[in-house]
Amino acid sequence: MTALARFTATLRDPKAPVSDKRTALRFIVHIIGDMHQPLHAGGGADRGGNAVSVTWFGKPSNLHSVWDSGLIEQRSLSYSEYSNWLSRAIKPEDVIAWSTQEPASWLRESVAIRKTIYPAAPSLSWDYAYQHRDQVDDRLKRGGVRIAAYLNAVFDRSADGKGQSMP
Repeated sequence: MTALARFTATLRDPKAPVSDKRTALRFIVHIIGDMHQPLHAGGGADRGGNAVSVTWFGKPSNLHSVWDSGLIEQRSLSYSEYSNWLSRAIKPEDVIAWSTQEPASWLRESVAIRKTIYPAAPSLSWDYAYQHRDQVDDRLKRGGVRIAAYLNAVFDRSADGKGQSMP
């Protein structure tokens, strides 16, 4: 959250070089996305699931990798197809409900989910994928809405000429 605030300040700084603003924008998008991946939300004893060895459809992996890419790639959709499907599934009332500008609340959601995703056995495949499919979709949809809402607020200069206050 500290890095998010720092990069936001850089993005808003009229004196910051364009190259620094580009870097800040990239990191803001990355950080907000990471805040929605449950294994990025604390519980550091296992290094965010990196130290939890599993097999994913018979191949050696770790839980973090399964959540970063395995559960998404298992869908066998291109990223464009998947993102289009997710976008179409977002309702207007979801946008309103998820547009909170409170990164701490995003992390609390991820922590609550993190507690439910550790497998009972290390061999993961269809059962695990189906069990967590809705969670993955929900986190990706919320993350996308929140990235957009956050950036809209950063660039909104209508209120005070500086943009709305952000955490």
